[in-house]
Amino acid sequence: MAASPGFLSPVDPERPLLVVATPEEAEHLGIDLPVLITGIGRLNTATRLTEALVAGPRPTSLVNVGTAGSLTGVTGVHRIGTVVLHDFSHAAIAALAGAEAYPPITLDPSAATVLATGDAFIEDTATRARLAQHADLVDMEGYAAAWVGQHLGVPVTLIKLVSDTADADAGRLWIDGVAECSRVLGSHLSTAVP
Repeated sequence: MAASPGFLSPVDPERPLLVVATPEEAEHLGIDLPVLITGIGRLNTATRLTEALVAGPRPTSLVNVGTAGSLTGVTGVHRIGTVVLHDFSHAAIAALAGAEAYPPITLDPSAATVLATGDAFIEDTATRARLAQHADLVDMEGYAAAWVGQHLGVPVTLIKLVSDTADADAGRLWIDGVAECSRVLGSHLSTAVP
């Protein structure tokens, strides 16, 4: 398994590209698709994914797959309908600039799950409760993958598996469960991605 960001297999212009944050999340996917490990967070994801798409060849689509914290008690695997950026001063910037800098991105209108993305690992109940007012799940890469795909004209799907409850136990639960999460995601992908 790759210890640092990069390709686990080369891009195929006739197939989707799996975009995964960590080697641990990709390790047991067991699916025969090209995989890009980006590293954790929005900057890593945006940078590595942009580099990959600009260098070419371009895949048929992007599938950002990984783990997420549950904000509302949901469990299981979710196809994301809308992704929002949660750690940005939306109202302040809109007031200054006259427009929303990072609006919500709707990827699949038939999917009801809302994902909040930010560069903070959510592990406290106060932040969890605040985010739960607008989203079901929280991660650290989804918005970046959607943003890059949208701006470079590559269709994007986000598939997230609940790994933790975005509270004080989140870190321990993620570490203890990431291998099984990778297996579950792989099983889901084997039927959900062409």
